[in-house]
Amino acid sequence: MNENARDNIEKILANMTTLPGVYRMLGKDGELLYVGKAKNLKNRVSSYFVKTLEHPKTQALVARIYDIETLVVRSETEALLLEQNLIKLHRPPYNIMLRDDKSYVYIFVSADKPYPRIASGRGKGKHQVGKFFGPYPSAYNARDTLLVLQKLFNVRQCENSYFAQRKRPCLQYQIKRCSAPCVGLISPEDYKEDVDNSIRFLQGDTKELNQELISKMEAAAEALEFEKAVFFRDRMALLRDVQAQQAIYKLKGEADILAIAHQAGVTCVQIMHVRNGKMLGGKSYFPDMIGDDLGQMLSDFIANFYFQVADEIPTELIVNVEVPDRTDLEQALQQHFEKKIQIKHKVRETRAEWLELASMNVQHSIKGQLANHFELNERFHQLEQVVGRPIDRIECFDISHTMGEATIASCVVFDSGGIRKRDYRQFAIEDITGGDDYAAMRQALTRRYKKAMLPDLLLIDGGKGQLHMAMDVMKDLGLEAFMVGVSKGEGRKPGLETLHFTDGTKIQLPEDHKALHLIQQVRDEAHRFAITKHRAKRDKRRGQSVLEAIPGLGPKRRRDLLTHFGGIQGVLKASEHDLKLVPGLGDVMARTIYKVLHE
Repeated sequence: MNENARDNIEKILANMTTLPGVYRMLGKDGELLYVGKAKNLKNRVSSYFVKTLEHPKTQALVARIYDIETLVVRSETEALLLEQNLIKLHRPPYNIMLRDDKSYVYIFVSADKPYPRIASGRGKGKHQVGKFFGPYPSAYNARDTLLVLQKLFNVRQCENSYFAQRKRPCLQYQIKRCSAPCVGLISPEDYKEDVDNSIRFLQGDTKELNQELISKMEAAAEALEFEKAVFFRDRMALLRDVQAQQAIYKLKGEADILAIAHQAGVTCVQIMHVRNGKMLGGKSYFPDMIGDDLGQMLSDFIANFYFQVADEIPTELIVNVEVPDRTDLEQALQQHFEKKIQIKHKVRETRAEWLELASMNVQHSIKGQLANHFELNERFHQLEQVVGRPIDRIECFDISHTMGEATIASCVVFDSGGIRKRDYRQFAIEDITGGDDYAAMRQALTRRYKKAMLPDLLLIDGGKGQLHMAMDVMKDLGLEAFMVGVSKGEGRKPGLETLHFTDGTKIQLPEDHKALHLIQQVRDEAHRFAITKHRAKRDKRRGQSVLEAIPGLGPKRRRDLLTHFGGIQGVLKASEHDLKLVPGLGDVMARTIYKVLHE
């Protein structure tokens, strides 16, 4: 922090109020760095400027503060709500606590008539109208439940476009995982019954389902319809297996169980979800948090998680440590979600067992994370020794294209906590000569650092040429960036990379050097991110235009081709032999299509 900024901050602190409110920390150019809340604004904000400040993230924040704005409110509840609204609106860089903040996965029953579909998706009600069940902590948990539903009730899970185009039953019908409503092999009334049973299963009502299956099996046996009786018997067996797996996961109502642990600078929060008496699984989070009060840290996590990430909240939050501002937090959550929320610390019987299970899992997760954490810290430390300066944030760029087509530049971000996927950026490169990597890199760097703050280390995937080009970009932008170019060794063999510095020096680290391992990890991630996005863009572009450009392939045959393979992705993956199997296409046209798409 320079002298002008320090003088400005001292004046602000001298006149700051002791009332509750929200404070916003701004950088030299007025950019918002951090938003916080406080019971006493003067005490809280002053604590950032004491000499004993140790946390590196806070030190980095304080070094960039140029101005502080405050807004007084009437209560701590109002302060919490305002803080979360500002974070959600502006996404300040030093407020980001959750590295994996994707929406949870839900299973939904669509509102399509007369044949609804069952599927999964992220976000509750964002892209689909219907009934939602969950949340499921991962896509794997949701897929597992969908598979059970397929086997039990044969409700369709295909996309509406695929469903509308079917003229005969698909493989799912052949393996008895769909009743083929697409071609009318089940009446709307019978299908509705299967959908209703699926909903009851998702709601945890398996007892009555079991009784209904018994009645249907017995009725079929009495009518000498033994094949149908065997069908219901198999369904009962599957339902019993599911019930047995969930027997230890019974808890009335709905709840989220949260356990927090902190060890050697790493904080972990384990969340387990119970909905409709069923355990839906759990997930570990490693938030980037400051402090040593576990109760306050968990309170901050709850506020960030439920206001910023979650689509819903259960009526009960069961926690392993007492939350200091429990009443204010409950009121804020109730106001946001419009339902009564209780945060419980002292629980008994089943809830106590759940809390014990969550506590066991958080300890297990933090041990695994610590092993990675210590290794990553050592890699950063070794890199700092090599470059002779502190490094907390690294950004790396890479370019990907196919013979100049669909050029994509990627920017990946690492810090001392690991990958920061939320800060990744991609740039669709336009208006350059195809295959000109220098021009592509110049465009990406210019677009990135016109607005974004510079990292402690900017890695350029390339040798002296790319590095000098990056130096020209920084000069044009009036920025002073610490940059290192990474060129591949002989035969592009890993371990033989050379590091190029802006002063013209270059070094080659030993193959087993941890600093080199970190650089390789960052560079490989940049390459992976770039090539993934490039391929998606290329395939989309080809799918939109190439079929229309194939001579002799008219609208009808294009439609037949897409229908046969279920979309453009299926066409792109098809072999020449597969294309020949499309009715009415012919060997010559199949060969032409394959050559256009793949050569």
